[in-house]
Amino acid sequence: MTRLDNVDLELLGALASDPRATVVALAERLKLSRNTVQARMAKLEKAGVFLSYERAIAPEALGFPIEALIAVTVRQADLPRITAQLAELPEVVQAHGVSGQVDLMVRVAARDTEHLFDIDASILSIEGVERAETSLIMGEVIGYRIGPLLDRARNGD
Repeated sequence: MTRLDNVDLELLGALASDPRATVVALAERLKLSRNTVQARMAKLEKAGVFLSYERAIAPEALGFPIEALIAVTVRQADLPRITAQLAELPEVVQAHGVSGQVDLMVRVAARDTEHLFDIDASILSIEGVERAETSLIMGEVIGYRIGPLLDRARNGD
């Protein structure tokens, strides 16, 4: 990963506070040239700093109002194949490999509780999945955020 300097951190801070800002708006806000901002953005993109340009869309808007986290325990040797099979399920919106008592945390979206039950069954039917424990997401209390880390990085903490 590329070492970020103060200009990079200020640019990322501006993007974190206004993700839809244009290059021109960012240049004006940071008092930099448009070319400098474009060059920095390209450098940051090439370095893998940006996770995604995909807009986050609420599954509820698509008719999937129920979200759940499913803690999945698998046979370790089967993990790559299991992950590939999970990616084929459209209801799986995100998955993380984790350490601890479970191997994967899988976020799913469902139309209703019966659909969630079917999703659980689909996951459990994947060969090598040993156990799955489902927890309903009741609400997001802290959304994905990067601002506090940017502040810490700018302060040298």
